Amino acid sequence: MAENNALRVITRLRQIGPALVFGVSFLALWEAAVRGFDLKPYFLAAPSKIFEQFFKNYSRIWEASMVSGGNALVGLIVGTVFGVAMSFILSRYRFLGELITPLAIALNAIPIFVLVAVLNNMYSITSEIPRRVMVTLVVYFIVLVNVAKGLTQVRSTHVELMRSYAASEFVILRKVRVPNAVPYLFTALKVAAPASVITAFVSEYFGGLQNGLGSRITSNIANAKNAAAWAYVLGACLLGLAFYTVSIILEGVTRKGDTK
Repeated sequence: MAENNALRVITRLRQIGPALVFGVSFLALWEAAVRGFDLKPYFLAAPSKIFEQFFKNYSRIWEASMVSGGNALVGLIVGTVFGVAMSFILSRYRFLGELITPLAIALNAIPIFVLVAVLNNMYSITSEIPRRVMVTLVVYFIVLVNVAKGLTQVRSTHVELMRSYAASEFVILRKVRVPNAVPYLFTALKVAAPASVITAFVSEYFGGLQNGLGSRITSNIANAKNAAAWAYVLGACLLGLAFYTVSIILEGVTRKGDTK
């Protein structure tokens, strides 16, 4: 038992070791470049100053992260539910896919600031709905494309075998299409999770309450507090990493449940 745990630790270190070495090296080069070239703080803040501001303003960064993270989480859940539901409909009725998919692509191509501006005019300035709707739209498209692909791109031999046993379309869906679509769903979530965080705080640039990560970043940059602004950027990075990590954990739990 102890040997197995030791092997797991060694394997985990081998997996994350290169990333840690690269990250530390990158930060060291960044720090050296700022000091060596005597770059001014308004041009580029040193990592040491950024970490200093991060711990100094930890409580404020945490509060802003909760706002942006809450909007991202709501949009991620709602967008995933609607994306999965629509992918089932489109996989069942192909003609709807030919009608809706181009519209979804066109909607996704509209710049964020345009849609957020329209949504901000529809709701009060204190409402978080515009940001959550924007996240929902982005996540919805990512999930829709991937899950629909997983439901439709199944091996023809599997479908033919099920039909040879007189299986109904519902049984084929449950036994063949859904299991095939699960990996596609988690692939979509690993893309949509950080994208939801990015969309949430980018949407804050264009109005609404100034209480999230995006608004704090812009306000600090406007006041020439670049190190503080980068501290909030670090908070956004950690938030996106947390969302991505949760999606990986959920995928691992699902796989373990399937193997039992």
